[in-house]
Amino acid sequence: MDEFRKIPSSPVSIYALGGLDEVGKNTYCIENEKTLIMIDAGVKFLEENLPGVNYVIPDYTHLKNQRNKIKALFITHGHEDHIGAIPFLLQTVFIPVIYAPKLACALIRHKLEEFKLKTQVKIVEYNSDTVVQVDDFKVEFFHVTHSIPDSYGIVVSTPHGTIMHSGDFKIDLTPIDSDYDLPKLASFGARGVDLLLADSTNAEIEGYTQSEKSVITSIYDVFHKATGRLIISTFSSNLSRIQQIVEAAVKFNRKIVIFGRSMESNISSARSFGYIHIPDANIVTPDKIKSLRPSETVILCTGSQGEPMAALSRIANGEHRYIRIIPGDTVVFSSSPIPGNTGSINKVVNQLTRCGANVLVNSVFYNLHASGHPAKQELRLLQKIARPKYFMPIHGDYRMLKIHADVACEVGMPRENTFVLSNGDTLILKNHKITEGSRIPTDAIYIDGNDINGLSTAVIKDRLILNNDGMVAVLISLDSKNNKLLLPPHIETRGFVYNQNPKNTLIADACTLIEKNLNELFKQKVKFIEIKDTIRSVTSKYFYQMTRRNPMIIPVIMNKTDN
Repeated sequence: MDEFRKIPSSPVSIYALGGLDEVGKNTYCIENEKTLIMIDAGVKFLEENLPGVNYVIPDYTHLKNQRNKIKALFITHGHEDHIGAIPFLLQTVFIPVIYAPKLACALIRHKLEEFKLKTQVKIVEYNSDTVVQVDDFKVEFFHVTHSIPDSYGIVVSTPHGTIMHSGDFKIDLTPIDSDYDLPKLASFGARGVDLLLADSTNAEIEGYTQSEKSVITSIYDVFHKATGRLIISTFSSNLSRIQQIVEAAVKFNRKIVIFGRSMESNISSARSFGYIHIPDANIVTPDKIKSLRPSETVILCTGSQGEPMAALSRIANGEHRYIRIIPGDTVVFSSSPIPGNTGSINKVVNQLTRCGANVLVNSVFYNLHASGHPAKQELRLLQKIARPKYFMPIHGDYRMLKIHADVACEVGMPRENTFVLSNGDTLILKNHKITEGSRIPTDAIYIDGNDINGLSTAVIKDRLILNNDGMVAVLISLDSKNNKLLLPPHIETRGFVYNQNPKNTLIADACTLIEKNLNELFKQKVKFIEIKDTIRSVTSKYFYQMTRRNPMIIPVIMNKTDN
């Protein structure tokens, strides 16, 4: 009779706290009335318009409200946009256990040590054969090809249906690392997938993503032509690329010097697990670099995204402890820009060029980078093999998500079965059918330093307002005892751009409007907070109506007191 037991009445909710309408901050949740499991806990890559920000993470308020239901966190792979927020998450809610692949486990443990977190969380390694039962949820894994070893997709079977998370992947038939486990993917498709969540990063690109092996020829060509020092920057987590650079260095008899905390840490962990093989004789410490001839030196460093504090930026600005650019140096960016970072990269490239370096970036002339994400043909292939009933594109800006949904429809997915959502939107899985549910409030939290309380979020938002729209100070002179204005309101502006032609009466009209509303307010006894709220409301509405700008409104009240 067990096979005919009634399906529980509690449906399953699926939603993202991060990873939709953006590249980064990946955090996905699957929840029913008694259980909540998470897939990934990432940070968002920093953008140029976020001054003073160290990290951007999701708002975990909903998780705090559901803290008693949280049973496990599952990690697809060890990239920062999938594991980078774990220290902040663990300071917010208790996670009983984290399941992660071998390399990701090592990177997570190191990250917790770096943050000096003494936590009770249990970290458990999984592989393709692992099956985890969490209450009514059965979790299974399949290996995928990505730009870091030990990358997986995840399948969650529930009483109401099956959910597949693709992980970050590409279908590379000549990979540097392990193959994508297509047979296992096909077996899940044969069993039945109700909802597919899939990587949308390269959904705009037609064809197939080029193989990592295609980069080898270009890297060897760079080594062959360079007569001076080689300075190569790439993602510190792109271990396959780093191994290629190492092999080229050994072949061309160059010693390797490593700069950048994340680069040093990741290479150390990868060497200990056998993911990177570097002969000890080919690594030298930074203090030995002056004893090497330029032609026998390769510097491997962080900073491929123009990060201001990374090793390459400090080299470009002449602020590095050991390295100064000298004519004849060749600097290689073995990467592609993350959305929002193009300007920062260009600044570093220009500064390196001014210093006399020959700078090479990925282009049609130099094939220095291969993406780890799928293009359209790989996305079509995933749809055909997994055969999902419903589809939710993830991991991308809105245009990427929309195009990915279009790709799914091209290969037979009904349009009404695709869901292009935002962070906080929910899908409800019940009896193998998907409907849209209510919205969960969520927002980006800006972390300044190691602040986890989100106190800096308000500060950062204020910075952005001041940068974009400026500040307006409204000064009023008040006799609170008699509940009246002593003088008309006065306005001072800083950074608030408007037509300052003498004939423009914007400021004068705003003062008149404020005075009118305050006089109406003073017909009854009021508190200072009500006066300030009225000033902010009236002023902000008026200025937006007239200028389409939202300056910061700062009320200043000077109150008459009896001597």
